[in-house]
Amino acid sequence: MARWQPGATQRLIVAAVDLFTEQGYDATTVMQIAERAGVTKSTFFRHFSDKREILVAGQETLSRLLSEGIAEAPANVPPLQAVAAGLERASSAMGPANRELGPRLEAAVAASTELQERELLKSVGLAAAMTAALLARGVPGPTAHLAAELGVLAFKRGYAQWCEGDRDDAEGLAPHALAALEELREAASSLA
Repeated sequence: MARWQPGATQRLIVAAVDLFTEQGYDATTVMQIAERAGVTKSTFFRHFSDKREILVAGQETLSRLLSEGIAEAPANVPPLQAVAAGLERASSAMGPANRELGPRLEAAVAASTELQERELLKSVGLAAAMTAALLARGVPGPTAHLAAELGVLAFKRGYAQWCEGDRDDAEGLAPHALAALEELREAASSLA
């Protein structure tokens, strides 16, 4: 077992998703994940507090990117355009590895109540980050919360469409997330 190979976090994520897919989340142990990733159990715990945390790997970065994009949007744009700027910024960090793991991780989540709960907490965290960024722009509370929730839905829908789409598509996640946001904006406007 190589001790100081780079990329341990990514190897642990891939190993966990592979094992979750092969044998299910409940049947997968931390030791199996560590062995598959070529690291020790203590290395696993340096990266994750438990196997559930693999689901939210990168959440802090994603929240930060969403918030930065919203904060850096022009001051005069409406809240959903600021959210679109956040989605564009966050989408730029999503590459082929994210696209490849997405459907398999989604299947693991669908098969585990524990992971479904963790996925919901992840969504709440992303919405909270976007809400805070919108509030800092002076957006009123209810509007900020609604725009942030639409942003989370758009990110999820866009990510799912991107993962299911043509692998030769070089545009990346952003166009899918932005199209989903526009669809949700139109749907919301039809509610009145």
